[in-house]
Amino acid sequence: MVERRQSSERLRVPQPVIKRRLPSGRGAMEQPNNTNDGAAALTPRFWCAVAGTGVATGLFGDLMMAILFAVQRWAFGYSTGSFQAAVQHASGVRRMVSLLVAGAFGGTAWFLLRRVTKGRQSEIDDALWSGTGTLSFRRSLGTSVISEVVIGMGASLGREAAPKLLGGASGSFLAGWVGLSPAQRRLLVACGGGAGLAAVYNVPLGGALFTAEILCGSITLPTILPALACSSIATLTAWLYLPASPTYADVPAYHSSSSIVVWSLVVGPIVGVLAAIYIRLIGWLSHHRITGTKAILAPLVAFGVLGLIGLAYPQLFGNGKDIAHDIFLGLGSFPLLLALFLLKPLVTALCLGSGASGGLFTPVMSSGALLGGLLGLAWTHLWPGSAVGAYAMVGAAAMIGAAMQAPLSALALVLELTHSGFQLMVPMMLATLVATAVTRHLDGYSIYTARLPAATPSV
Repeated sequence: MVERRQSSERLRVPQPVIKRRLPSGRGAMEQPNNTNDGAAALTPRFWCAVAGTGVATGLFGDLMMAILFAVQRWAFGYSTGSFQAAVQHASGVRRMVSLLVAGAFGGTAWFLLRRVTKGRQSEIDDALWSGTGTLSFRRSLGTSVISEVVIGMGASLGREAAPKLLGGASGSFLAGWVGLSPAQRRLLVACGGGAGLAAVYNVPLGGALFTAEILCGSITLPTILPALACSSIATLTAWLYLPASPTYADVPAYHSSSSIVVWSLVVGPIVGVLAAIYIRLIGWLSHHRITGTKAILAPLVAFGVLGLIGLAYPQLFGNGKDIAHDIFLGLGSFPLLLALFLLKPLVTALCLGSGASGGLFTPVMSSGALLGGLLGLAWTHLWPGSAVGAYAMVGAAAMIGAAMQAPLSALALVLELTHSGFQLMVPMMLATLVATAVTRHLDGYSIYTARLPAATPSV
């Protein structure tokens, strides 16, 4: 009788409501993602903190985008239309002045902030992977605001870094306030980071997968459940200001073809090699980024160089969102796509090397879209069958997957960003698989691990 009772016990933590096993006697924990909560127990207190982090992240996402949009309109004098169109219609003098002001402001503001908050943590990836998950809210907020201001004035950096950081900082603050354990804090901070991405790009599934696949490295129920909750709450909250429509609107529902399936296998290794080179460049510049008093003038010089290049190619201003959108719609000539593909990674690396803070997600995605469109345009002369925009979407997914070393997140993000591409799933999966595997085999770093500071950072 005792043996029969023991065989019916449910060993999962937390204990389920139904205490007895199925008649087979097999355990639910035999499914690998359904074992136990581990160190980060999903307690009622933790779930309350998840909800609070989601709301805070959505509100901070709205605030950061409000700052970004206001600065963009002020810097380039427009009220309707796209940022890229406004930059193209602005005079060369206005473009140059905008970036010089951004460099002067950013260099001075970042230097003072880092000096006042010296020793405080504001790198969410480093805090999660090498620390306790504790983030300085004051330094995170200051870094985020400065970042959005300079991006709004034209710096070639991603806008998602600020809401990602503030989502993590919100989780860190709430974890301390409600008394969560270190393991619960790290999971909550990771959920907030992914939710920041979800909120500003309206990609709740992509944000949750970003949390699990990249920040936590574990797609198990105890990870994905709070990640889904936090990202969905943050996205819903962000709809108070941001639209519920896709970030890249009106992208056609492209169809798959034999031509693009074969092309995806050909282009995958190319994307993988180029992603590894790009990651190495980012890593080298991140380690050798200018610090000390020189960091006051470095953004001014870097942004000034971007301004000079931008006289000929104003598409390089900002994070690259409009570049990707145009090529998703099939716009752009071969010479223009080639020039932008060569220049966008370089000016983004230049901005990062100057000590500026910002994201890489959209710049990397736009580079992948440019490469896909460029190679797809050439491929159509050999084997017609698909539109240029379809090749751009496949290239974008492959580049994101390889650069982030996160193929599932990449696929979900492209689908959610465009609300299109479902019929391109097979070529997108093939290209992303091959590209990610090639980058992993060559090196294995990602755009996030490449930017981790040295073991004894100077600031």
